[in-house]
Amino acid sequence: MSENGEEEEEEYGLAGIVELEEMEAPDLPYEPVDPESYDPNIALIGIGGISEQHLTAYTDAGYSVVALCSRTREKSVEKNEEFDLDADVYTDYRDVLARDDVDVVDLLPHPKQREAIIEDSLNAGKHVLSQKPFTVDIDFGERMVELADEQGVTFAINQNGRWAPHWSYTREAVAAGLIGDPHGVNFNVNWDHNWIKDTEIDDVEHAILYDFAIHWFDILTCIMGDAEPERVYASYTTSPSQEASPPMLGQAVVEYPDAQASLYFDADTKLGPEDRTVVAGTEGTIKCEGPDLEDQEVTIFTPDGYATPELEGVWFPDGFHGTMAELLSAIEDDREPYHSARNNLRSLELCFAAVASAEDHEPKVPGEVRVMRGFEPAG
Repeated sequence: MSENGEEEEEEYGLAGIVELEEMEAPDLPYEPVDPESYDPNIALIGIGGISEQHLTAYTDAGYSVVALCSRTREKSVEKNEEFDLDADVYTDYRDVLARDDVDVVDLLPHPKQREAIIEDSLNAGKHVLSQKPFTVDIDFGERMVELADEQGVTFAINQNGRWAPHWSYTREAVAAGLIGDPHGVNFNVNWDHNWIKDTEIDDVEHAILYDFAIHWFDILTCIMGDAEPERVYASYTTSPSQEASPPMLGQAVVEYPDAQASLYFDADTKLGPEDRTVVAGTEGTIKCEGPDLEDQEVTIFTPDGYATPELEGVWFPDGFHGTMAELLSAIEDDREPYHSARNNLRSLELCFAAVASAEDHEPKVPGEVRVMRGFEPAG
């Protein structure tokens, strides 16, 4: 190589690149773990489209689903037959909560409708798994966490992305210290989300940064551990070719002490979809890449080499198995679940700050934005 070539290598840092050898992938506990013996009776309240994933996961795991409740009785009857449950069917959730033999309630209605059901369920002494985002009001969320403690019940959130195989492996790798301290996290999501035009989500102004991106804010919180975010900068706008009503483009930058994270969403990518996660740490890097959320390849780079684990499962429905399995295991072990409502409040604070930043065009401090924009109480 010429002298000039060597100088160019040094200038751009190429001389320090080391060729890594392929190694055996670290064996990490990324799959859902069922309780050893606890077998409670579970009731689903709210039988919307996502209930298909809940029931698929629960029946595959052999959980006991004894009650289905929906304001539209036909929905519950249909799911009862589809999954051969032999469950009792209700149209009033209070009748479900009145049953002494129902131990755990899985709450699926939309956030505002769900808040009263959360409070009633906790007061009835039921363990609760709430769909995400579990509230639009941080103060209400904190009160519900306190109420669960007072009632001696377990309150968890269905942040099913935590058990998506690629993210679950990533968070376990970070927690095990395999890449050192994370200092750069990048999420890049290009996919077609225009299907929401025919659903209730089409009426949600922040369908991307709120309803969908909560998964990314949540997994970011998991990856960063105890690190506290200091500021969030975000923006959103419409795409010229989108079909759905809410703005389909959104992005956010999160500042931590000695670390940064970026989240980019283009939900109007009709061709060539891609979902990519990169976590750079002081001692290594993890990359997750694929055309969508279900098909992901994970590669971990460390000083010992690189590895691509062969992961089992897919986000839907395995993520839903993970959330219920962790709740039941926590109840059995008398401990707080990994996805507790208390823990999830940190993710909500990050999400709420991003939405407020996107609207106001200025940075926000997580925790200072107490109510999700668009859901402020009247008056």
